[in-house]
Amino acid sequence: MRSLDGENKKPPARITVAVESKILASREEAAQMLSISQRALDYLIAARRLPTRRIGGRVLIPVSELRKYARTDHPERIVA
Repeated sequence: MRSLDGENKKPPARITVAVESKILASREEAAQMLSISQRALDYLIAARRLPTRRIGGRVLIPVSELRKYARTDHPERIVA
């Protein structure tokens, strides 16, 4: 990208934050936190067993809800 004065500008650097410090987790991070596949996570979301937040086109899951889900027993199958 060129600025008006002809200098090259770099895009802003991405900030990486530990998952434990986050408020919301991506689907990939949430699946890793629960030790399940992304497909299994999608079933939990579709069955409304996990609440989500949408920001733009991204589906994010509150980390507090992931911890709450992980603390309880789930004898039923994820996919019926």
